[in-house]
Amino acid sequence: MPVIHNPVLRGFNPDPSILRVGHDYYIATSTFEYHPAVRLHHSRDLAEWSTLGHALGDGFDLRGIPDSGGVWAPSLTHADGQFWLAYSIVRSMDGDDKDIDNYLVTADAITGPWSEPVHLGSRGFDFSFFHDPDGTHWIVGVQWDQRPEYPSFSGLVVEQYLPGERRTSGDAVRIHREDGLVEGPNLYRIADWYYLLIAAGGTGWNHGITMARSRSLLGPYERDPRDAVLTTRDAPGHPLQKAGHGELVQTPDGDWVLAHLASRPTLHLGERYSTLGRETCLQHVVFDDESWLRLADGGHHASVAVAVPGDGKGTDAAPGPRGWVDDFDADLLDSTRWSTLRAALPRATADLGARPGWLRLRGGHSAASVFDQSMILTRVEEHRADFEVILDAEPRSPREAAGPIAWYDRAGWIWLQLTQDAEHGRHLRVVRRDAATTTRSAPIAVPEGPLGLRMRLDGPVLRFAWAPAGEGAWREVPEDYPAWTLSDDHGPRLRFTGLFFGVRADDLDGRGWTADLDHAAMRFEPDPAS
Repeated sequence: MPVIHNPVLRGFNPDPSILRVGHDYYIATSTFEYHPAVRLHHSRDLAEWSTLGHALGDGFDLRGIPDSGGVWAPSLTHADGQFWLAYSIVRSMDGDDKDIDNYLVTADAITGPWSEPVHLGSRGFDFSFFHDPDGTHWIVGVQWDQRPEYPSFSGLVVEQYLPGERRTSGDAVRIHREDGLVEGPNLYRIADWYYLLIAAGGTGWNHGITMARSRSLLGPYERDPRDAVLTTRDAPGHPLQKAGHGELVQTPDGDWVLAHLASRPTLHLGERYSTLGRETCLQHVVFDDESWLRLADGGHHASVAVAVPGDGKGTDAAPGPRGWVDDFDADLLDSTRWSTLRAALPRATADLGARPGWLRLRGGHSAASVFDQSMILTRVEEHRADFEVILDAEPRSPREAAGPIAWYDRAGWIWLQLTQDAEHGRHLRVVRRDAATTTRSAPIAVPEGPLGLRMRLDGPVLRFAWAPAGEGAWREVPEDYPAWTLSDDHGPRLRFTGLFFGVRADDLDGRGWTADLDHAAMRFEPDPAS
């Protein structure tokens, strides 16, 4: 059996929904407020994965969506000769209220084109599809209760979907509820049992996977006597924290594999911070003598090195150094590498034709905007990463600025910006946002002409450097910056995404100012201990 090294999808790739069609495996992952939406991945052996693209791209618009809202927990299935993709759009998440719309799209091929969406209602979130062997189709998900005197997570409900009428039945049955938080449900018919796989304990340090089962789809469901099929909540030093939210897939030989999320934290003053976000892992699982799901290696802790069924060529070695360069020579931005916020950037904003071999970014709204920011972003996959870019721009005022940015959300970012003001002329500054506080470094004078700009992530620390383009001698920006604040775990707010590196351009006067980018390069150096 091949041995894989978890996570198999590194960096921000949460809520994996796994599917096998023939000898091809597919995983869909959540994208929240990022565009394109619903990231799709492919493998033939479970060990080596590639990103195919996204299901929701052209014309998909999430402008106005809050941070960590947007597309949650896709469900990828295959039935009646088609791929089915269900997903939730969380449009608001204030206090007890959540405004959520659930949708279904279908396609003949995983690469699309995908159908127009069918609205599945707004009952809750984390809806997945179950295709019963009897030919009926069902959705199972979390039912939300906005009343403050009742538990918000009011239970897991199932409702029939009527494909001929492209609608749900409208009658939901609650099939399971616990005193603790349960979500991310998936139904399976295996032998004579209906199994309900459940994410429990919230998506933080207490996360885990539990199970219930019934002889009837509508219950009653018997809870697994074991507290968790999978968790690392009792092992704070384990390299894969927050393990939970999983789905099952069966190999052609009949073996079972569990896809789940986990996070690799970095430490700052002894505290854990999952800057890379929630990542996708795989575990080999079996059914025991009592027909309950268990990890094949025993216990309930996620494993880093896992022997998975199949004849692939996986290795027990951790991923080595790797990287990529984008010289912006293509006609379109590579959407398997670059993401934007909430909507695609118009061609006039991200212009690859105005200066061949460069990307011209037309400045947009401030970093506080939920509408029209001008920024390209790429996932950070390791705790040690370098990002470099050549920037050619001539800002005319402090309301024009461009440069590389370490981005978590609108309330968490660190930006090395090239700007200009009457007192200091053309200069660099590091500007940092942490919740409601914005701080700016002292100005750094720079010469005219293009500049090479660099960000370096070293665990919990972020460092910047610059050099005139074409000169190899980097000048270090003197201060270290707290990358650990760019994580789910910093501050009291609900945060569900991960760290991105990228480049942004601001034109706060809206006068059409632009900045040109060339030779964007990312390098990763995995930590052997992770």
